[in-house]
Amino acid sequence: MPLVNAKDMLTKAKAGHYAVGQFNINNLEWTKAILLTAQEMNSPVILGVSEGAGKYMCGYKTVVGMVNGMLEELHITVPVALHLDHGSYEGALACIAAGFSSVMFDGSHYPIDENITKTKELVKICADKNLSLEAEVGSIGGEEDGVIGAGEVADPNECKMIADLGVTMLAAGIGNIHGKYPENWAGLSFETLDAIQQLTGSMPLVLHGGTGIPEDMIKKAISLGVSKINVNTECQLSFAAATRKYIEEGKDLQGKGFDPRKLLAPGFEAIKATVKEKMELFGSVNKA
Repeated sequence: MPLVNAKDMLTKAKAGHYAVGQFNINNLEWTKAILLTAQEMNSPVILGVSEGAGKYMCGYKTVVGMVNGMLEELHITVPVALHLDHGSYEGALACIAAGFSSVMFDGSHYPIDENITKTKELVKICADKNLSLEAEVGSIGGEEDGVIGAGEVADPNECKMIADLGVTMLAAGIGNIHGKYPENWAGLSFETLDAIQQLTGSMPLVLHGGTGIPEDMIKKAISLGVSKINVNTECQLSFAAATRKYIEEGKDLQGKGFDPRKLLAPGFEAIKATVKEKMELFGSVNKA
């Protein structure tokens, strides 16, 4: 099945009170693990690519080629969107040209008027090419591949202004952060999320920084209109822990344990297990 934009899967998720996971990819192992798990779970999925990860994987055309090749070779039949995560205006245009099916323009660090102007331009471009577009109001805390956000609670009225431009989905800062959550984290602002939902209606809302948010908060966020949840750090931690265990147990020194196909296998399986767990939590299993 060829790449699709994220609109249909997220509209269904919002109506069905579940969320679709965006799982960020970093290389072939990540991409293969996420796609195979989505197929096994019969779940729609969004492959997220940050600008930093795009550069690491030799550019957006390389990413598109790898993903499209896997969709065909692995016989993937569930809906898959390839999505730019926290993109700049220039990055969004580059991904559109390369063949991504969805992009995010993160204009949260601009004054609201400039955010609106740039978002408007991308709304038209994406509509002409049948792509989905994510916008952001109120920066997400922490760091995502060099993109640093202070962690704000978005203004619901500004969220409505951006939603009314015709974007597909909206990411709003509600106290969430990228990376590991500190022990003194105050939690998500459900009051803000509820106010945003009231003003934006059927617009699918996006929760960034899904790693480390307690399950009860995830479920409450979904009940208040969150239809897309981004996961990146958790897969990285799972991969690193499994790879560390393999090395510490000396398995790379046994026979041909140094073969990258063997060396990377535990981490690959750990990513699959994490993705499966998240899809079950988000409620997207058998929703393809």
